[in-house]
Amino acid sequence: MLQKTDGGDGLLERVLRHVEAIYHETPLSLPAAELAGELLQLMRLEDVNVSPQQHVNHWSQRDALVISYGDTLLREDEKPLVTLKHFLDTYGEGLLTGVHILPFYPWSSDDGFAVLDYSSVNEFLGTWEDVSDIAAQYDLMADLVINHCSSRSLWFENFLRGESPGRDYFFTASPDADLSDVVRPRTSPLLREVETSDGTRYVWCTFSHDQVDLDFRNPEVLKQFVSILRHYLDNGVRIFRLDAVAFLWKIPGTPCLNLEETHEVVRLLRTLVECARPDALLITETNIPNRENLSYFGNANEAHCVYNFSLPPLLVNTLVTGDCHHLKMWMMSMPPAQNGTAYFNFIASHDGIGLRPAEGLLSDEELDALVATMRHFGGHVSHRALENGESRPYEINISLFDALQGTTSGPDAWGVERFICAHAIMLALEGIPGIYIHSLLGTRNDYDRVEHSGQYRAINRHQWDYTALQEELSREHSSHARVFTHIKSLLDIRRQQSAFHPNATQFTLHLGTAIFGFWRQSIDRRQSVFCISNISDQAQQLALSDINLIGTDEWVDLLGGAHFQSRDEVVEMQPYQTLWITNAASQPGR
Repeated sequence: MLQKTDGGDGLLERVLRHVEAIYHETPLSLPAAELAGELLQLMRLEDVNVSPQQHVNHWSQRDALVISYGDTLLREDEKPLVTLKHFLDTYGEGLLTGVHILPFYPWSSDDGFAVLDYSSVNEFLGTWEDVSDIAAQYDLMADLVINHCSSRSLWFENFLRGESPGRDYFFTASPDADLSDVVRPRTSPLLREVETSDGTRYVWCTFSHDQVDLDFRNPEVLKQFVSILRHYLDNGVRIFRLDAVAFLWKIPGTPCLNLEETHEVVRLLRTLVECARPDALLITETNIPNRENLSYFGNANEAHCVYNFSLPPLLVNTLVTGDCHHLKMWMMSMPPAQNGTAYFNFIASHDGIGLRPAEGLLSDEELDALVATMRHFGGHVSHRALENGESRPYEINISLFDALQGTTSGPDAWGVERFICAHAIMLALEGIPGIYIHSLLGTRNDYDRVEHSGQYRAINRHQWDYTALQEELSREHSSHARVFTHIKSLLDIRRQQSAFHPNATQFTLHLGTAIFGFWRQSIDRRQSVFCISNISDQAQQLALSDINLIGTDEWVDLLGGAHFQSRDEVVEMQPYQTLWITNAASQPGR
């Protein structure tokens, strides 16, 4: 997928333009051209003069990733990464094409996101060889924790001592500076006072005081992360998740969020990564309001994929209220991703259900009602600080299975059906699906881990004894086996439908507030799939005439097998039932 470039616009020239745009207001200690050359050397691209083809989709409907910590599955006398691969080989073969292993490096807090050493694998989890073994069979996504690192890292210890590497690696600010506009995802103080060999300094901590923000105004920091990228590529990583990248560049007096320099850093990393490996992907983790999140596509020259952060709160809200109005309005507002870019769809993660991406989509009263319902189902709520010193709910911490155990009226008997309905909707949407391992397994809230860790997010970070999990999955009527079997079936059907290509056409249907529907059409226009879900706890009547089936075609429900011959039919949909209605002639063997 590489093209030769002419001499007037070679790779060095492109990288130089990125460098000049990033540091246009920052004095450099070396010429920009020299820095550009060093970046190419670090990526071993100094002799390369090629350009990746634009607008190429490096994915298909067959792609689906599972998201897991390296130690979610534990087996006695075995490294967890080996156990994880055994799970993938045993339960995901042919269905899961990739895996996002959450930070597998040595760390000091935040379950891996306070990195001590980017170049090593946490020895408890395994080795680089174990990582490479997984990458040899599955598309591996790894975190580039680029905004901050651990306050106990060698870099920060050197910062305190005034030694290299690390002396000038961290962002500092005066406590007298006007920081009132800075957007925070936490309620802790932004600045942490520390004593260094140069006296008292105040280091910037966007997330926690153990996660100290790096200073990309220093090109040595950029060079370090380019070197880290190269190291991960060498060990088989194909997909790079840029963690918390929206906060990367800071200018006091501004919100310090989504600054142009941050976008330019993403553009630079994309240029370097895809020239090193043409099918490598960048995905930006930007848990921010929807419009800001979409900006990381750029003009198909920044992230290949962006997390569809508004989907989890909107879909959960839809299923607990029995009203799809807001989900439908959001769907209609979403631009189709250009070829060469795609949405990364998820409805549960290792963190929680982010509420910022729902701001402006749900009213404050609706958000409050959602929070109250989740608390009733055993969830916790994390807050962020506002400019006026107040706080606002930032994230709901709950397992998705428990989040969907009922409606705003309380728990009911439809929990499993509602949970499967959520995944049937997500798997049919435009984009690439990512399924959190605890959703795949129907894991419940883990209150013991919350109590033990003191962290709300631990509620959805259960660790399974692998032998016990295998026993659960072998019990036909256990909720874990039911969930796994249903999601596995959805994945198997999805991967065979060309209309479910991540970039296939998508249109929203208008079927009332209790039935949510959309239409997918394959890129070659041969297949249509009408994806229709009853998102309420009451049976609903679906008139097939409302979804504009072509009368000359035979139509079949991929999930239930029913055939429809007449547009005049009325189908009774059971609570939380989903139909994937396709033209029968598009199916294999027809």
